[in-house]
Amino acid sequence: MSLDEYDAARTALEPADGEIETAELVVTDDVLVKAFALGPGAELPAHEHADSTNVFHILEGTVTVLQGDDSEEITAPGVVRHDRGVVHGARNETEETVVFTASLCPLPS
Repeated sequence: MSLDEYDAARTALEPADGEIETAELVVTDDVLVKAFALGPGAELPAHEHADSTNVFHILEGTVTVLQGDDSEEITAPGVVRHDRGVVHGARNETEETVVFTASLCPLPS
């Protein structure tokens, strides 16, 4: 038995160019942690969470993080906080798969 929720999920995440694959790592009544693997050229569209803070943990590669009108390349390891109501997203402008988790706290009721 392993306490690591990421290791088993990561082996199944192999997106093709332009595609996104996801895995839910932790789901409880008040938190969601989800892994996102973006193939080259893939984009997680900008969106917001009005009632939750969303934190990206960049684990592999370099991802361009969108936040409001800004964008910034973040190379693993990295952490980016998106406050409640802030529009955010991500895109992979590299030739390699990038992987990050998104933690959503608290979960909206």
